[in-house]
Amino acid sequence: MFQVMAGVWALLLGIVLIMLGNGMHFTLIGLRGGLEGFSSTELAIVTSGYFVGFLSGARYAPVLIRRVGHVRVFAALGSFMSAGLIAFTLVVEPWSWTILRVLLGFCMSGIYVAAESWLNNAATNQTRGKVLSAYMICQTLGIIGAQGLLTLGDAATSALFIGASILVSISFAPILLSISPVPAVEVARPMSLRKLFSSSPLGTVGIFLLGSVYATQAGMGAVYGTQIGLTAAQIALFVAMLFAGALVLQYPIGWLSDQIDRRKLIFGAALMGGTACLAGWLAGGGLGALLAAAFFAGGVTTPLYALFLAYTNDYLDAADMPAASGGLVFTFGLGAIVGPLATGWAMESIGPQGFWMVLAATFGAIALYALYRMGRRAAAPAAETESYLGVVPTSSPVAVQAAGEWAAEQADAGREEEATP
Repeated sequence: MFQVMAGVWALLLGIVLIMLGNGMHFTLIGLRGGLEGFSSTELAIVTSGYFVGFLSGARYAPVLIRRVGHVRVFAALGSFMSAGLIAFTLVVEPWSWTILRVLLGFCMSGIYVAAESWLNNAATNQTRGKVLSAYMICQTLGIIGAQGLLTLGDAATSALFIGASILVSISFAPILLSISPVPAVEVARPMSLRKLFSSSPLGTVGIFLLGSVYATQAGMGAVYGTQIGLTAAQIALFVAMLFAGALVLQYPIGWLSDQIDRRKLIFGAALMGGTACLAGWLAGGGLGALLAAAFFAGGVTTPLYALFLAYTNDYLDAADMPAASGGLVFTFGLGAIVGPLATGWAMESIGPQGFWMVLAATFGAIALYALYRMGRRAAAPAAETESYLGVVPTSSPVAVQAAGEWAAEQADAGREEEATP
């Protein structure tokens, strides 16, 4: 493992620093927006703007990289992102923040495409699973660590935005100064939604709804905390718990994924998430109960993302998996745009608890649809399913595609071993 990490440590360090800066800005938007008197609807639009940009970046960043190269695109997007973080404090208006969020979403998506291409190129067939797992852990740890950094300053000033900008700026140094091979960017054209739905209705509908859940948690969690009167430190802890749960629950859910019908596991995980959201709703403002609800609601979200990817691949030929991965990332992005808008409207209409209500309803919809699909299609034989590899929702199509290829290779290798007398 140490030999594997020795070749990619600079890239992983850079990713941690990027996620520290990006994670800070996600929560800062809710904190500072509340201080400035932005409404829930306005902050929901600002939140959705990021995912509009992210979706666009996933589509156009590979084109830019093929035209001018990894290093130029990587450096340019990093510069724009760093400048955008500082610009939040210059014009504090919902419309300007929405534009900046679109820009940051586009930049982050392009940065992921470039970084994940380097990472995938540095890995071999034997090490790819470990490298991707380390990458996913670094992303999650970066987001969690960012919440701790928020307690070092005042959201009412520009200090934290400047700090996030500095972290993003210095994150590129270890990457650009140590990585010499420039890989080719090969991202398959996304599968059409119609074909994707016909291949895996549950995968398509489920990952759309999950996009809504993830964006609501990541973007509106701080808004909810502000509206119920939590302190900045308590909000940071609340948001951190949304992601900390994934680190704990990823492995057991991943292990179960390779043992039982994945639809049953999707149903169970969604039911757990919905129950946790109902508990958060009933908890009112009790911090302990809110943290527990966040831990379990956020904890099943990331594993569900990987579950939907693995489940969809179970019903596809290997040749169709790359295109399906792109289609699922696109579908997830559409849900991520819609989710905060629906949550913002609910919070505007019925108050802060609309946050938990929308999450509970969405988790419930996932669970019910999984239950419905169990009666419409036979389960894929366990011997024919693909291996599970944890993929975080912030990944670009490059990492999702690489993870799918690795899972298919592992599953084929396992079947060959079983067939060998």
